[in-house]
Amino acid sequence: MRTARFGVTCFAVCPALLSVPDDFALAKSRSTFVCQNCGAVTNRWQGKCESCHEWNSITEETDGGIAANGARTSKKGRVFALEGLQGETRPPPRIATGIGELDRVTGGGFVPGSVILLSGEPGIGKSTLLIQACGMLAKSGHRVVYISGEEAVAQVRLRADRLKLADTPVELAAETGVDDIIATLSAGRRPSLVVIDSIQTMWTDSVESSPGTVTQVRASAQALIRYAKTSGTSVILVGHVTKDGQVAGPRVVEHMVDAVVSFEGDGGHHFRILRASKNRFGPTDEIGVFEMTSLGLGEVTNPSALFLAGRDTSAAGAAVFAGLEGTRPLLVEIQALVAPTALGTPRRAVVGWDPARLSMVLAVLEAHGGVRLGQHDVYLSVAGGLRISEPAADLAAAAALVSSLTGVRLPSNSVYFGEVGLSGAVRPVAHTGLRLKEAAKLGFHGAIGPVASARDPDAPKGISLRATEHIAALVAEIASAAGAGGGDAPPRRPTAQVAKPKGPASRAVDDGESRHYESQGRDRWRD
Repeated sequence: MRTARFGVTCFAVCPALLSVPDDFALAKSRSTFVCQNCGAVTNRWQGKCESCHEWNSITEETDGGIAANGARTSKKGRVFALEGLQGETRPPPRIATGIGELDRVTGGGFVPGSVILLSGEPGIGKSTLLIQACGMLAKSGHRVVYISGEEAVAQVRLRADRLKLADTPVELAAETGVDDIIATLSAGRRPSLVVIDSIQTMWTDSVESSPGTVTQVRASAQALIRYAKTSGTSVILVGHVTKDGQVAGPRVVEHMVDAVVSFEGDGGHHFRILRASKNRFGPTDEIGVFEMTSLGLGEVTNPSALFLAGRDTSAAGAAVFAGLEGTRPLLVEIQALVAPTALGTPRRAVVGWDPARLSMVLAVLEAHGGVRLGQHDVYLSVAGGLRISEPAADLAAAAALVSSLTGVRLPSNSVYFGEVGLSGAVRPVAHTGLRLKEAAKLGFHGAIGPVASARDPDAPKGISLRATEHIAALVAEIASAAGAGGGDAPPRRPTAQVAKPKGPASRAVDDGESRHYESQGRDRWRD
């Protein structure tokens, strides 16, 4: 309607036309900036992520489908029944693959409806292990589907032919659309196992982001997990890793899945370690050991013998550590090298162990053991490429360091285990019986450990345990062998000064050992 008043033409609009129902509210897109390394969300772009401190990892993503007024449509919730803690419980059924090391890590096999996240570096053997597991399950009559988002079907067939698994009834597809994958799996007979290789290549129409972004990885994982829970199919998601060994993508995916398994190994060694860091249906920190062969990955039933193979028993600076990975006892050699430094700041290098743990052991040795390493480079390595995170390796690392320092070879038929505290005391560790039984099975006759381990009722009879209460006692024993010319090998010229321990630790050193320390101090290494 148009009216004229005071020479001005005015237009009147019906108020009903100005109001828009909520159902017809215009949707708008909201841009966010998401870190592709850790999944942190910010309102603006920045060069460094404040959560994970990664540079150039923040990208812009768009979240579509948000109403203009910011409100989301919701429906009334339903009431569901609550249950108590008491009731009949049964162990979950499992699908055994026939690969003993893989079944050991998963807790006895795949649980129907579970989702496993498998991560590992490129070329480590993830696809080889999974195609072997798929072939074993397909031979036993299970329907197995292998979805590859990185390789073509012909490439997967070539790998299966190399592994002598081309005749197994494994169903293959090269697809990256999650919606199409779920529709295809729901059409036929329910699969027992579905492998998605890899989750970073999947995408879904429910979000407006590029494949590989944090939003797409999270949405694709949610859709596949929902399918696994509703259908009872076991799903394995293969994930990429970052340069520091962490699973790429949002950390929330690790919380969503039932198990997180990592495939570790070194290109210079022929064996691989399958390690479970999370498992809702089995033990955590369990490991499986595989050996890379021309026919794929073979199981290693006795990994301790593999890690100790080729050990040089005539060299100083090596100690055998009786460790425990999950429920499996494991013997591994820890090697140390202490050499005079030509730099102003001594070098500290470690492979297979925590560098912070090495710094702590070095500080305890100098403060409570009288070992002076301020003018020496220290190198420590776990032989075989295995990574150790157990605190019980402190005593073995300390023995290897002192052995390399004094040139005294440690007893070749003895193992070491024990946690070293900041006061220098050797603290007890768990499962002493399992460690000693594994050592006795491989022919070791002696062990050096905490005092509390000597009273373990599960300790075997064929091995003698020498209790060590303080780190100063271990240093005194090795240094006295160097001064007396004893030990399993003649000592070389000392390369560092070993002083008498101060404080309560000095009780572990008698007068003869003190004189030996003083003579070593006067006989310091000169270029």
